Amino acid sequence: MMLTMKIKFIHFLLIFSLGFCHLSLAADLLSKATTDQSLSRHSENLLINALESIKNDQTKQAIKDLQQLIKLNPDFKVAQLIYADMMLARSQPITDFGNVPNVSFERITALRDEAQARWMYHKKPAERDKIPASLIQLGSKQKHIIVVDSSRSRLFLFKNQAGVPILIKDFYVTIGKNGTGKYIEGDQKTPVGVYFVTGFISPKELPDLYGDGAYPINYPNAWDQRHGRTGYGIWLHGTPSSTFSRPPKDSNGCVIVSNDDLNVLSPFVNKGDTPVIISDSINWITKKEWKKYQVEYELFVEQWRNDWESRDVDLYLRHYSKEYSGLGKDYNSWVEYKRRVNPSKKFIKVKLSNTSMFLYPGEQQLMVVTFVQDYASDNFRRKFTKRQYWRLEDDGKWRIIYEGAAT
Repeated sequence: MMLTMKIKFIHFLLIFSLGFCHLSLAADLLSKATTDQSLSRHSENLLINALESIKNDQTKQAIKDLQQLIKLNPDFKVAQLIYADMMLARSQPITDFGNVPNVSFERITALRDEAQARWMYHKKPAERDKIPASLIQLGSKQKHIIVVDSSRSRLFLFKNQAGVPILIKDFYVTIGKNGTGKYIEGDQKTPVGVYFVTGFISPKELPDLYGDGAYPINYPNAWDQRHGRTGYGIWLHGTPSSTFSRPPKDSNGCVIVSNDDLNVLSPFVNKGDTPVIISDSINWITKKEWKKYQVEYELFVEQWRNDWESRDVDLYLRHYSKEYSGLGKDYNSWVEYKRRVNPSKKFIKVKLSNTSMFLYPGEQQLMVVTFVQDYASDNFRRKFTKRQYWRLEDDGKWRIIYEGAAT
């Protein structure tokens, strides 16, 4: 009987594609659970612990953990399905993941994908002493930043600790049914790029589908619009009241977390200030590497500022791409305007503050720079928040390809 059960569980694992992990991982997970853990974190820990027990043929422990889990969180569909399989395996061999009658193959596959995504992240979690290469510099008012890795179905929350991005939390996440790379309205894809939260919509104003609220982001941004990308209503939002979590690819383009996770995230999200960087994958680098890149990229912007203050138009214009467009002008009209205006000034002073710099995911060497620009000359003064897109061009020089007011 024990040999038969072992074969069944080995078959279960092959179906599930769990692979190898450190045996100490799952054993530690449950012991680390504390009363101040979120429901989502505690649920995921119990699930991983159960899967590790299955892997090690510890069936009683697995069933015990799953029973505790579905009692704690009865809307966790993945846990319910695995528990049903475990019960069935006591009496007959299981032939596939999700031996539940009258449930579609697509639904079973989606739940399997969710379990596997959660497992694979805990098999190889993010290294918390490293930093995503895209986070070159955080603005002084950007207390937190959100980075989504769609390939790992994971959302990472960083805090701004004296200018250094420090990973403080991570969450399981759902993206579009057709993956990433949104281009047209209705393609059910999640955009890839650098975005900013524009507000919050209360659950009282939304259908139950969106759960405990929604944070719209500024898709399509200026870069999306330049490339003709269409669509709207890309939000970070929760799940329906009867659903704890959704499969990795199940939205119409939005980024979705559980209601529990949305409520954990909410205190860290501020309208206009919180960046949301959505990528296909994250390049994690050491703090030493990050600092080196930061110094290098900061120099581009500082040189542009200095050359503007110099009133030397040729020095200033060398920072602009011939494909530039922005502030209602193309490159030629921009050159004509600056050659006419800049030399007429007796002085130009430009101060930049709250500067953030992010490499744009999904693009070859594109950087988004946002800052508060305080411009003053002998006859004009203006202070506003500006956003620039810098691109590395064929001659190896970084140049501005777009700039305008940040909205």
